[in-house]
Amino acid sequence: MKTRYRLLAAAAIVIGGGVYLYHAAFSAEPANQYLTAPVTRGNLQETVLATGTLKPSKLVAVGSQATGRITALKVKLGDTVKQGDLIAEIDSTTQDNALRTAQASLGNVQAQRTEKLADLENAELTLKRQEAIVAKQAGSQADLQAAQAEVKVVNAQIAALDAQIVEAQVAVETAKADVGYTRIRAPMDGTVLAVVNQEGRTVNATQSAPTIVILGDLKTMTVRAEISEADITKVKPGQTVHFNLIGDRSKSYDAKLAAIEPAPESITSDSSVSTSTTTTSSSSSSSSSSAIYYIGVFDVPNPDGFFRTYMSAEVNIVLGSVDNVLTVPATALEGLGADGHYTVRVVQPNGSANAAAVTVGLNNRISAEIRSGLSEGDRVVIGEGSGTATTSKRGPGGPPPMGF
Repeated sequence: MKTRYRLLAAAAIVIGGGVYLYHAAFSAEPANQYLTAPVTRGNLQETVLATGTLKPSKLVAVGSQATGRITALKVKLGDTVKQGDLIAEIDSTTQDNALRTAQASLGNVQAQRTEKLADLENAELTLKRQEAIVAKQAGSQADLQAAQAEVKVVNAQIAALDAQIVEAQVAVETAKADVGYTRIRAPMDGTVLAVVNQEGRTVNATQSAPTIVILGDLKTMTVRAEISEADITKVKPGQTVHFNLIGDRSKSYDAKLAAIEPAPESITSDSSVSTSTTTTSSSSSSSSSSAIYYIGVFDVPNPDGFFRTYMSAEVNIVLGSVDNVLTVPATALEGLGADGHYTVRVVQPNGSANAAAVTVGLNNRISAEIRSGLSEGDRVVIGEGSGTATTSKRGPGGPPPMGF
């Protein structure tokens, strides 16, 4: 009998413990947990991100001012040329003939002038004879006046011929220039980036100068960075710039922002300067709906030709930087007080979190500089999480039902 009671008591203890453990394991109340980050020491920068395009510092479309067939092309794609080097030749038959005609006209006028000089000499001799005769009262006054008038007429004819000579000389110089235009030379040192017209093609320079080749000075590249209007008020020339190529983000290059263009490139399509009604309406609607970007410009040396034309770059313009300072994640800052201090919550050894006022310096919205109020190694709250143990339901994988 006693043995039976002992067995029942032992069974009751086991069942009670099992029920307790069951409820403790599967019916626990949620427990709040803090997400924290340490206060660390490091370097901090605030930057403006822009998208840039690399272009040669000098980019020239070498065109033809002469109309005719390209008889010779002296360069090919990728060639390096010096200023004055021959690029191409155009058939100069028409221009040569025009020069010969102009030279002939000049020679004709010069010959006429020589003839008139002889007439002037004869008229002056006649005038002297008439003056001598009249002085001796042996001739008429009318003959003297006629001789005087003849001298004046011949002088006027010579003056007219002098003007014609100047005109003919201008025509010769123009014709010589036209002949020179048939030999196209490099206007600067550079690299041939594109060959637009090939040998044998006829170019027409009547209304515009057709491009033969495009030259670029690749020794120095210019980066044109598009800066959003939301950031442009923070940016100014002289600020440090870091950039990397889209194709190689592992390496960064440094430069100084040289200038900011006063107006966006879209100003060329502004309705105030547009000449076409259709273009005006379309450009006005597009400018009102498109984002506005201002162009920041800076140069980078390119002695080895590593940077190529129209490469894309990620540009970071440094607004401010600090080194070896205490930093926390920006999400730890919970509010700015009237006294200019932010509030953060610092986790204590017992797990509680106490509010602390801190002075913040540079803040790039990712990390913030802490000037006072925290020490290195402190842990600050950056968020809150919760841990729960869900109540189990009967089914596969769940605990067996309790019972006697």
